[in-house]
Amino acid sequence: MCGIIGYIGGNDVGDILLKGLSRLEYRGYDSAGIVLIEEDGRFDVIKKEGRLYNLVGPVHDRAIKGCVGVGHTRWATHGRPSDVNSHPHGDASGSVWLVHNGIIENYRELSQSLVKKGHRFLSETDSEIIAHLIGDEFSKGEVSLHEAVRRVVSSVRGSYALGIVHRDFPDRIIAARHGSPLIIGIGENENYIASDVPAIMDRTRKVIYLEDGEVAIVKKDSVKVFDLNGNPVNKVPCEVNWSIEEAEKGGYEKFMLKEIFEQPKAVENTIIDRIGPKGKTVTFDDMEFYPQQARKLRRIYIVSCGTAFYAGYTGKYILERLTSIPVEIELASEFRYSDPKLQSDSLVIAVSQSGETADTLASLRMARENGCKVLSIVNVVGSTISRESDWVLYTYAGPEIGVASTKAYVTQLTAFYLFAIYLGEMRGDISSGFASGILDELKNIPGKISKILEHEADIRKCAKSFYKAESALYIGRNFNYPNAMEGALKIKEISYMHAEGYAAGEMKHGPIALIEDNYPVICICTKGKTYEKMISNIREVEARNGQVIAIANNGDSIVREIAHNVIEVPEAMEELSPLLNVVPLQLLAYYVACERGCDIDKPRNLAKSVTVE
Repeated sequence: MCGIIGYIGGNDVGDILLKGLSRLEYRGYDSAGIVLIEEDGRFDVIKKEGRLYNLVGPVHDRAIKGCVGVGHTRWATHGRPSDVNSHPHGDASGSVWLVHNGIIENYRELSQSLVKKGHRFLSETDSEIIAHLIGDEFSKGEVSLHEAVRRVVSSVRGSYALGIVHRDFPDRIIAARHGSPLIIGIGENENYIASDVPAIMDRTRKVIYLEDGEVAIVKKDSVKVFDLNGNPVNKVPCEVNWSIEEAEKGGYEKFMLKEIFEQPKAVENTIIDRIGPKGKTVTFDDMEFYPQQARKLRRIYIVSCGTAFYAGYTGKYILERLTSIPVEIELASEFRYSDPKLQSDSLVIAVSQSGETADTLASLRMARENGCKVLSIVNVVGSTISRESDWVLYTYAGPEIGVASTKAYVTQLTAFYLFAIYLGEMRGDISSGFASGILDELKNIPGKISKILEHEADIRKCAKSFYKAESALYIGRNFNYPNAMEGALKIKEISYMHAEGYAAGEMKHGPIALIEDNYPVICICTKGKTYEKMISNIREVEARNGQVIAIANNGDSIVREIAHNVIEVPEAMEELSPLLNVVPLQLLAYYVACERGCDIDKPRNLAKSVTVE
């Protein structure tokens, strides 16, 4: 949640911060603010409720000159969106200013101790407490600024990514991280801090990833990193391997639409170089997973949140189809507080687009503490989850800016197919002939997704038939039951229409009571072993005058007879059908949201990367 950008160097900082924040607004957009140290040493703080454009005018009007500052886009956790609750926050003396991502869990007891010392707070946030604590610690005159920061963060519980400036030290930014991502960008006689790479990728591609419990002194010509004991930490910059053009809209009206249309290439990129030279097997050059490890596995746990959870749910079906290993799918936010019977012969698969999802990361750490090996499926190279896993499967979707995940989902599915084939062959659970056949089908998926996208206009027309509804039901079976839940999530996220995803066989156990005249029911009814059962479920909807919107294979006359609207998709092996069937569900959600006039890329109350619990 939230976005951080900081700059120190020889250029005018205001425009640099605004441009960086514009690339982070997908992380939080309740409010935005910046603090600059001007050439004469004065602070200039500008904070505005609402979208980033509310901040642009005041910054330009004041013609601020300065070469160091930090900025923030907020997604509210403590305190409603308002000017005063916006970041940055200052200490009692106005000497320390900071921006903060994360949640301080013990902020009440910390604030009470400060109140006893006479401190008064302007905002309702937990973040302001940290500024006061740093100011209070530094005012004792016993320690350096970064030592004061180190002492304060050692006393807090929760998560934080911090960018801190001090009036008396205009030559530095102090950065600290625990549980929330923070990077340092390395430039030519200028340096940056940011919560995510897009904020600085037009300025530099050399980045340092801070680890939990690290504090950095960032000057324009140097970076020094320390652990919480004050010991120096040697950090080697990494090179970002994707371009700024990949993060721009490229002529599309919205990032989400662009990312839907990027899915054929994203799937292709995830497959490429992972299919052996003869196209008959899966190889992972960067993952040393040995046959003896594969054969020892007795159980797999998949942990994830949101859209990644539904990808993991499909992953369960895939792994149990292609291996003999029982698989459990768990919401990371529940898994970490339950009592899973983890053993050393269990594999935990953590799925996250950002690689920073707080609950997923905590579940990963719990698994490792219990002696389990962890495989992560993530999109962001160098992210915390990837660094703390034993093995990593990168999805190579490229940057995903739209809050509602699309191409990350299909590439997560693709990664599950590849790993299931790899594991099934390694254990001897599937034959090489079967593996070869499913790989041949998988290689055809990008082209088939492109065929679906060619009928975008028909899907938009279908969306117009039910966009005024207050609620909708999504149903599917077997491999496409998780897709039904994902389709319902998409339309909830961006159009604010209530929707539920259900296993179609469960419809008679409750949800059928919802169906009345013209109630929209989106039915995933492509060919497979549950096809005839799905036809029966559709007829149950038809008998109650529900509006049937069906996803079916090209030329399916049976479905066309009983559905009000049919969206056709190419045929594919049943196991692979989720990769195709989800695409019209994404487009339906997108165009329903368009018709309802919603802000698709920045849906209310949501943020892209959930780095708080």
